[in-house]
Amino acid sequence: MASSAAGSDDHIEYYARFSDGKSAGARDATVTLGLSGLEIVQASPHVREVWSYANLRSGEPLRERAVDALLRSTASAGASLFVPGQPFAAALMMRAPHLTARAERWRHARPWIGLAVVIAATGAAVYVSGWSPARAIATGLPDSWRQRLGQQAITSMTEGYKKCVDPRGLDALRSLNDRLADATGTGRPFTIVVYDWPLTNAFAVPGDQIVMTQGLLAKAESADEVAGVLAHEMGHGIELHPETGIIRAVGLAAAVELMMGGSSGGLANIGLILAQLGSTRTAEREADLQALRVLRQAQISPAGLGNFFKRMLALEKKDDMPSQLKQFDILSTHPPTEERRALVERQEPYAATSALSKAAWNDLKGICAITVEADPVRTPADPRQPAP
Repeated sequence: MASSAAGSDDHIEYYARFSDGKSAGARDATVTLGLSGLEIVQASPHVREVWSYANLRSGEPLRERAVDALLRSTASAGASLFVPGQPFAAALMMRAPHLTARAERWRHARPWIGLAVVIAATGAAVYVSGWSPARAIATGLPDSWRQRLGQQAITSMTEGYKKCVDPRGLDALRSLNDRLADATGTGRPFTIVVYDWPLTNAFAVPGDQIVMTQGLLAKAESADEVAGVLAHEMGHGIELHPETGIIRAVGLAAAVELMMGGSSGGLANIGLILAQLGSTRTAEREADLQALRVLRQAQISPAGLGNFFKRMLALEKKDDMPSQLKQFDILSTHPPTEERRALVERQEPYAATSALSKAAWNDLKGICAITVEADPVRTPADPRQPAP
């Protein structure tokens, strides 16, 4: 290495081997670290040129203990410069940090960081917009598949309880169901079944199906209260919350297995899973708004729903309520918050009639006077085949 008497790297001449990429072999040269780039002087023929630091590229990333540097310039196609010695490599790292191993790692990581940012931004946009992949999948399920999925859920959640089939009670339930279903405006019928179950609840299951319990009828003080609860469950059905919840909980493949008759492992408890899923605040708000719309269209007062929530909240707070009922009670899956009660109370008054006549209401409350064993578990037909 030749050196001028100087104390700065700017004036140190480093020995190098230069190749122009056109002629064979390499020639001796000296290199100086200038202000804007490498100043290269070839010994023979005597040629001087400057390679800008920004245009430099290194054959290997420069590391702290690098003992040489093999360089190219994007402005000099084919040419290369080899400079031996650790001092040069260390000095060059200070002036061209983009040639370092750290910069190389950052360049490799940058696309992945960008991808992570895109994924995070997409997730945030999905959250803000309220779009749900599970909901999109649920929307595309054929009605026959949704009904079979609902039947599997009903079979699972009602195991050990008898179905209520008193004829006069069924007539009253059918009358109330028709009035509410017509008011949904969906053109789809709802199926409501009552089980002799002390639980105070009603469940919306896939396929526009609702399970109502004898415990709910026993606690209700009017047909309007029951109409409000059923309208709320219909709201869940209109919004496809049961289908969406199951797909989100067990995945599409498992949901399809259920519709195909699968019942192994945890899938056998799909009704329990559905009952324990609860609902998000957004889902409850959507179901409440649908319920209020349906009640108005059916000309049934929403006050019954508000009164029911108030009484159930007071009942739920009692310490002597069995823990099992607390786990599955209507307030566990349908929390009657102050906000929801306030929503009901803010409704403008409109002309309304009782959901059922007094006689029909009494008939409905007595629907469990006659019960039958629930249908045995049957493997449903392949949902890909036309229904008989």
